[in-house]
Amino acid sequence: MTDSPQAEPDLHSLVLHRTDNGVSWITLNRPEAMNAVTWDQRERVIALLADASADPAVRAVVITATGKGFCAGADLRGAPASASASAGERVAGDVARMIRLGAQRLITAVLDCEKPVIAAVNGTAAGIGVHLALACDLVIAAEPARFIEVFVRRGLVPDGGGAYLLPRLVGPQKAKELMFFGDAVPASEAERLGLVNKVVPAEALETTAREWAERLAQGPTRALAMTKQLVNASLDSDRATALAAEATAQEINMSTADANEGVASFVERRTPKYRGA
Repeated sequence: MTDSPQAEPDLHSLVLHRTDNGVSWITLNRPEAMNAVTWDQRERVIALLADASADPAVRAVVITATGKGFCAGADLRGAPASASASAGERVAGDVARMIRLGAQRLITAVLDCEKPVIAAVNGTAAGIGVHLALACDLVIAAEPARFIEVFVRRGLVPDGGGAYLLPRLVGPQKAKELMFFGDAVPASEAERLGLVNKVVPAEALETTAREWAERLAQGPTRALAMTKQLVNASLDSDRATALAAEATAQEINMSTADANEGVASFVERRTPKYRGA
């Protein structure tokens, strides 16, 4: 007697999703592969981030993972044929196209999400997994977590926005050190460098992420979205452009119900009740 073939895992089981108290929880769920992300998983995460932006009921996002790894990088086995073709079979432009449509779209989806995004890093983040975490607005790491710019170990150039994100967090010289050597950076060192906002014991990671996310979900959602946009854009702007964008954002924000509630609650000396509108 032979065993019957096992069905392929459902994509929805490989990227778990739930919305709870205004928070969209996106969980990578391939612990046996240290959550190396496939092409299909990446597309689902991108779609969930777009849904979070468009859904008024979602006011914050958490990206996390199951098992011992946060994300061990990209798993190209599920990618289109051109992505995994040997060097002799590739057409010029195939690799650049794959990166633009894959890893870079994932990172951009996090950066452009209109809701604040928290990375709850439960374990090793390597390659694109590092950049997925660093693209988030806030990063909470469990004590066993490690961050590894693994590309150099494979003879590769960092992709997925790494050379854009890392220097803006730690400066160009430290970014080069991390990318040139590919050494594992423990969570405590990542916090010291400014890659991580907070390090907590592993058993406290979900609770801490929930506390932060629910606090954000109770805040003025549109003001947070515009604040995120202003900060991200300021890194690529001159002073005049940044100040003009700030003034315009405040003009738009003052038309929201939450801004009116914030001012009224201050005048009335009470705690504001924001509705995300």
